[in-house]
Amino acid sequence: MQKKLTQTVQFICVTMVLSACVTINIYFPAAAAEKAADKIIEEVWQLERDQNEEDKEKEE
Repeated sequence: MQKKLTQTVQFICVTMVLSACVTINIYFPAAAAEKAADKIIEEVWQLERDQNEEDKEKEE
């Protein structure tokens, strides 16, 4: 019983150590990230402009 528990604990430890050594690197092209950020900013500004125009129309 003790031997089986020890082997199980050793297996779990070895598995954890090996899985900790795995890294996944994802590289985002800087130009694509900048383009996406610009698009998001433009959409936000457009929504704000539309809201301001609606507010002005309601005031008139």
